[in-house]
Amino acid sequence: MKKTSSESGLSLLELILTIAILSMLAAATLPLAQNTVKRNREIELRRALREIRTAIDRFKALNDSTNPPGQFIPIQERTQSGYPKKLEVLYEGFVPANRVDDQKLRLLRKLPIDPMTGEADWGIRSSTDEPDSIGGNGDDVFDVYSKSDGIALNGTKYSEW
Repeated sequence: MKKTSSESGLSLLELILTIAILSMLAAATLPLAQNTVKRNREIELRRALREIRTAIDRFKALNDSTNPPGQFIPIQERTQSGYPKKLEVLYEGFVPANRVDDQKLRLLRKLPIDPMTGEADWGIRSSTDEPDSIGGNGDDVFDVYSKSDGIALNGTKYSEW
């Protein structure tokens, strides 16, 4: 039996229904894709913060371990608190106290980029600042935070991490 031209192909109703179903599926997956991208950037932010904070802690521990008890040996890049004066010291390098050679020690290869701002520009808290303060007094580098004003998936600000 031979089909006529009116029986072959898709009807207009079938075509409209197919497009409507595909549109609904695309609309449902778009927010999931956006959340996945945001979640990946948040994971990268946590990793970068952990990397910088670990380097700051290693700097402090190294300086505390090279000081003889009851005696302060000044290091050019260190403050009285034992924390670095600036963040750049962690990747530009420093010469620890009591080191035989003058070779610099680097705790970071480079300063990580803040994935929320796209720049290697971090907010700094000093050891004398309040724990929730934004913007340090510049005495030393005790902690870092993101300068992004964005809100995370869990409802907190990135600058509070």
